[in-house]
Amino acid sequence: RKGRSIKEAIMANTSNRFGLRAIGKVGQNDDNQGLSEYDVAASTTSAIYFQDPVKASSDGVIVRAIAGETILGGLNGIFYTDSATNKPTWANNLAAANAATDIVAFVADDPYERFEIKSNNAGASAQTDVFMNYDISYVAGDSANYVSKVSLNDSTASTASGQLKVLGVSKNIADNEIGAANVNWVVTVNEHWLKSAVNGV
Repeated sequence: RKGRSIKEAIMANTSNRFGLRAIGKVGQNDDNQGLSEYDVAASTTSAIYFQDPVKASSDGVIVRAIAGETILGGLNGIFYTDSATNKPTWANNLAAANAATDIVAFVADDPYERFEIKSNNAGASAQTDVFMNYDISYVAGDSANYVSKVSLNDSTASTASGQLKVLGVSKNIADNEIGAANVNWVVTVNEHWLKSAVNGV
């Protein structure tokens, strides 16, 4: 109809998952969106997609994080020397079985970083979901562009524990309709490795 608002003209929330998308820090302090460097083991068996959550491992390297694990941050890309071409190479993801021995991962690891993440809720989201804690739901990423398909697992809502804490709803008008499925939440990592009382692995 004529006179519809932009909000009304856009369909309800999209269902495309994308993992942990860094959007800026909690509070009013400066945020330079800096990324920290971490080592990755050669020939790892598990791929890590762009914006997948990662964790610290006892091998002294980072690996993919799944539900229930302490999160270090979200992967934003890797740099390595290609073992076949000997050329310096950047990629937005870590392919499984990458044989390079000098892989460096760039991780959005600030304990006070805010992220946007898609809820896997196929039903209605609610304002009361804000300030609750949730675990993630891991699904292997998109093989076309290697972007994460990790989402917030709406069925794990808790006031006591959870990997992520919801701070509010996205400002993206295509994905912030509370009351509809698959809303984008703004979260912080609640169970963050750098904030853990026990920092060893």
